[in-house]
This record gives sequence, structure tokens and C-alpha cells, in this order.
Amino acid sequence: MPRRFAIRFAVVHEHRAPGELPLRACGGGVSPCSVRLMQWATQEERRKLGQARRKQVGRHEHCEHHPKARPASAPELVERSMKGRVPALIQLKYELMAESPFGYFRGAAPVMAADLSVLPNAGIPAQLCGDAHVRNLGAFAAPDGRLVFDINDFDETIRGPFEWDLKRMAASLVLAGRASGHKEAAARAAVEKCMLRYCAQMREFSVMPHLEVGRFQVHRLGLVAPVHEALSKAERATPKHTLDQLTVPSSTKPHAPRHFKENKPMLTRVTSAQAEKVLASLATYREVLEPQRQHLLTFYRPVDIAFKVVGTGSVGWRDYCIYFEGNGPEDPLFLQIKEEPTSCYAPYLPEAHNHHHNGKRVADGQRAMQVQSDPFLGWTQMGGRHFLVRQLNDHKGSIDIGDLTSGALEAYGEVCGELLARGHARSSDPMVLAGYLGSGDRFAEALGEFGSCYADQTEKDWQELKKARGARGKSKKTGGNPPRQRMASAHGSQRKARRDDGA
Repeated sequence: MPRRFAIRFAVVHEHRAPGELPLRACGGGVSPCSVRLMQWATQEERRKLGQARRKQVGRHEHCEHHPKARPASAPELVERSMKGRVPALIQLKYELMAESPFGYFRGAAPVMAADLSVLPNAGIPAQLCGDAHVRNLGAFAAPDGRLVFDINDFDETIRGPFEWDLKRMAASLVLAGRASGHKEAAARAAVEKCMLRYCAQMREFSVMPHLEVGRFQVHRLGLVAPVHEALSKAERATPKHTLDQLTVPSSTKPHAPRHFKENKPMLTRVTSAQAEKVLASLATYREVLEPQRQHLLTFYRPVDIAFKVVGTGSVGWRDYCIYFEGNGPEDPLFLQIKEEPTSCYAPYLPEAHNHHHNGKRVADGQRAMQVQSDPFLGWTQMGGRHFLVRQLNDHKGSIDIGDLTSGALEAYGEVCGELLARGHARSSDPMVLAGYLGSGDRFAEALGEFGSCYADQTEKDWQELKKARGARGKSKKTGGNPPRQRMASAHGSQRKARRDDGA
């Protein structure tokens, strides 16, 4: 039997790894403390622990989907997710979701969270991306300036059943395959390739030194066409490029200072009162940065601030962009201050860590899964709301659905599987996961079937959304303009809503 070691230290929250025993209180006339009794299991014991999880949920059972067991209808779940958003932007979010089944899927993470919650799970926790779909991987600049490709959206991150990330990715691959003209068999094959790569990579991680797992790099990314295209976009997306895209000179005079270029409601300059509140929030943000980042930030002065509408799932949450200058106009820095509500998975994970700050939740989840993260990643708060802070568009490039043609879908699916495996291995026990997954095809085949079934359900939910809101949309006579160009009339009420929120 492995020896037991008692470790004496102060504990705020308990995180139990596989084989770890519960915390026990201690006292006896000394300062209050906790003792964690840990049992270090052997590799074989950890592998068998994973195998034992198959009795809870067989690998072939992951094909199951029970839409009738939903705690509420899809429209009701979507409507609940609108609570707390800027009212004037809710219609825009609905319109973006109504554009396509994949657009609906991007905005309906709360629906899938509810659907996953009623399914049995293997009981092996990992840090979840929470919104693992094909467009939430992308290229960005690492702290050392190199371009990397990784999972890059963590708004819904939380600790939960590892397979929830994989099931969301599976459905997204099928929906992306359908949108890019693939036959159903090809889309399903892409899912199976993704899952087989995940399982194979997890087996590799299970026998690697833990320190090597923590810094493992995927080296073949540039050989995959969609990833190569994203890296090329990221190479062009310099801070200077962002400056040209988002700002304009304030006057026609030579060397006139620049400010944000308004494109209401997608990008709107804020009032002086709002700007003061946003700038005041930087004091809290600065405190959570590493000392060297704090020092670097002191060289940049804020020039202008705007309210920005981003993504599909995040539409309606408050998002501010600050334009800074360092060594003159040729040295811009853009920070994004993005509101972060509670993860949509939290209501279904009562044992999940109780996060007191959702901006910190997102930053912690991102660092847990990524090998390299934004050096300016942090968090703050305004008016009782939680915000994540990060760089805006620093050498960032994303995948377009149109890039996933021909054999690119399968190749990209393998990349998705490998990167998810790395993120889960960094935050869970790869030996336990490998023990559960095994070396066969059962898990991959089950996820392929689930991906197709859930894509079908998503298309039904999308049709239901369009039907429910169709009559209302026609009565407004919005014309043929794309949704992102229809909302200028809401700009006044959008500004009022921000004033009412105190930010």
C-alpha cells in the first residue's frame, strides 16, 4: 500500500484529485488549520480507477441524448440567459442566432448545458472550456511574441465532467460540416477522428512526465490548412493594424490624435462619466497583474474608450475597449474589459468551486488549460458586475467555417481533439482519463453518433426560435440588411441602459 503523508497548511477551498482523501480539521490549542491526508496512488491504481468509471457510464452510452428530459424548453432557456444583458442588444443576439443552425449553436450554450446535465457522466472532472466549438480555437500572440494556436474562449469555463467539452465539440463539427457542404458521413467521420486523436493523445500524456505534459506543444499545426490560415491572419493582426481598423484621426490637422471610429451599435464611444468609471476599474485590475506587467502598463496612457459588441453568445454583455498609447502613436495597446456572468454550467454543478469573481474564474480557467496565455490577462469589477481584462486583437486569428472544406474538416477535427486533450490533461489526471477511454473505438463512435443527433436537435431548436420570433421580425419591417446593420435605432436606449447600470 502507498504511504500516507499528512500535509499541514491553510486551506480555503478543497480540490480533491483522484485518490485524495477529504480534508480533516485540526486544532488542539494551536492556530486553526486543516490537514489534507493524501494517498499517492500508483500509475496502475490510477488507471484502474478510470476503468472502474465505466461501470458508472459505459463508453458506448455517450451516444445518448434525451431532449424530453430538459428542465425547460429551448426558447425558455435562451430567454433566461438574456437576464442582465443590455436590453437594447437582446434583439441583435436573437437575430444573430437566427442566421443559421451554427449561429444558433454559438448563442445557445445554456441550452446545451441543460441538455448535458440530464445525461449520466463518468464522474471524472477536468477544467472545461465550457464552449468548445470549432470557432473557439484560434491563433494569438504568446508572451514571448510567438504565434500559438489554442483554445481561446473561456467565458463558460468551470470544473465539470470532461466529456461535456467533447460533446459540444462533436456537435459543432457536425454543424460546421453541414454548413461547409460536407455529407453527413464525412462530418461524422471528422468527429470520430477528433475523439480518436483525443484518446490517443491522452494515452501519451498518461505516461509522460507531468512537467512535460504541462508544457507540451503541438508542432504540426501549420500543416493543417485552416490552422495555417488562422496563423496567417494572426500574423497580420498587429496592434498597428488594429489601430488602423478601429480608430481615426480626430481632425484633419497633421498628427491629430486618434480616437475610436464609431460604428453604432457595434462600436460606440462612451461618455466622459462612463469613461471615468471604466478607468477607475483599472486600479483593481492593476493589482492582480504580475509586477513586471504592472510596470509595463505604467508606460501607457489611455486615449479613448468605446463600448463594443462582440461574438454571438456574448452579445448584450457589457464590453469596453480602451485605446492606450505608449511611445507615441506608433505604440498602441488595446485592452478589452469584458463582462463575465456566472457560467451557464454552474446551476448543474453544485459541487463546483464557488467562484466569488467570474472574471477571475475565466482567467484561472484559461491559465489552467492553455500552455501560454495573454500576459495582460486579469479581472476587475464595475457597479457590482464582474469583468475579465485582456488584450484586444493582439495577433489574433480565428477559423472561418468556409475554411473547413474537403479534407480540412477531418484534419482540423484532429487538432481540436489534441488541444482539448492537452487542456484536460493539464487540469485533471491523464492516467485516470486514459484508463476510462481505453484503446478501442467505442468512445469515438459514440461521440460521432451523439454529434449527429445533437446537430439534428440544434436544427430543430433553431427552427423553433425562428418560428417563435418570425412574426415579430416581419412586423418591424427591418428590410434586407444583415442583423449587425439593423440596430442603429437602438443606440439611444443602449446608452441609457449603460448609464442606468452605472458603467
